[in-house]
Parts: sequence; structure tokens; C-alpha cells
Amino acid sequence: QGWTHQARDWADVADIHVPHLLGPDTLAGMAEAVIAHAPDRFAVCGFSMGGRVALEVYRRIPERVSRLALVSASIHSIAPGEDEKRKPLLDLAITEGMAALADAWLPRIVHPFLLDNADFMTPLREMALRQTPDDYVREVRALLSRGPVDDVAARVACPVLVVAGDRDPLSTPARNAEIHRLIPHARVVILEDCAHFPMLEYPERTSAELRRWLDD
Repeated sequence: QGWTHQARDWADVADIHVPHLLGPDTLAGMAEAVIAHAPDRFAVCGFSMGGRVALEVYRRIPERVSRLALVSASIHSIAPGEDEKRKPLLDLAITEGMAALADAWLPRIVHPFLLDNADFMTPLREMALRQTPDDYVREVRALLSRGPVDDVAARVACPVLVVAGDRDPLSTPARNAEIHRLIPHARVVILEDCAHFPMLEYPERTSAELRRWLDD
């Protein structure tokens, strides 16, 4: 549902496949799930944690990846104390469920001017509720077991697009600058007054940038 606008906009130039990644509990396992259903040659677009999965796909089969897009992504290594910082939300999901998690987490990563917009927030919350607490546990486990990706990022040779919002507390401008340092040929687009969901907050602009990436 998060990519509805883009899938409609790209229908004339690409076959869109959004993989199901809720089963594996490692980034490597998620990458293998993508590869298992991928064609011989394909473009990879990863959103948020999916950016790490996209790089793991590239690590394994660089010759099959025609281009790479990282949307609201980050590639920093695990910071000291990160597991403890994630624990309150993990406990909330386990004890009170995904609705409680969504209500606590989404306001932190959505632009403030959209928080009272039911047309925006309701579908976003519904997407979160399609996960189960077990799904969320596996996702956090995958993030906390991640290894460095600097090595693969520095080897990326295909065309790369980086899209992020200047108000994103997760994929910050500094973190996107680090991606650009490692992949200097990447085209970096920072959207003003945008938080963590550019494909939903600014769907037309995001679609246009991704279509240009596909057409280049």
C-alpha cells in the first residue's frame, strides 16, 4: 500500500514486485527472499530498513542489479546501547500489541503537520497493523544482528538514487551524506519539509525522481 502511487505511475515502464519480508529474522535472509523471486536482471528500491536489504541483495548478485535506490535509508553500524534503546518499543509490541506500537512510534517519524490528517495517518496505521508482534520482533532482531555495509556500498557500480526527507529523524541529512561519501556517483535528493515517508508525504515528487532513475 505504501507504494501504490509509484506502482501506478511506473506501470508503463516496469513490472513492480513488492516482496514479502516478514518471515526471516536476518537481513541476509530477507535478501535471499528477494533474490528467490527476482528476474535475471532488475532494479532494486529499498525503503528504510529495506535499504539495507537492497545492499545485501547487491552484495550477493551485483551482476543482476541494474540500478539501486535507497529511500529514507541509513547504513550506519550498530551504536552502543542501541539494543536498550529499542527495548521499550519491543516490549510495547509484545505486551500491548501493534496498535499501541503504531500509536507510540508513528508520531516520532511522521512530519508534525500530517499527524492530524486522517487521510494520511489512517492508511499508514493500517499498514503497521498488518504486522504482528512476532513480525516486529524478527525485524528488530535483524537490525540488531546487522553487520557493516560500508564495504558493499563502496563497491556499488550501478546507477544509484538516494531520496530522503530533511525532517527525517532516522535517515538524517548526516546519514545520507555518509551514503553519498561511500557512493559518490549516487544522485541524492533531499525533500524539504518531509519526514520518513517521502513516497506518501510527497508521492508525485518521489515518483518523478524514481521514474527518472528508472529512465536514466
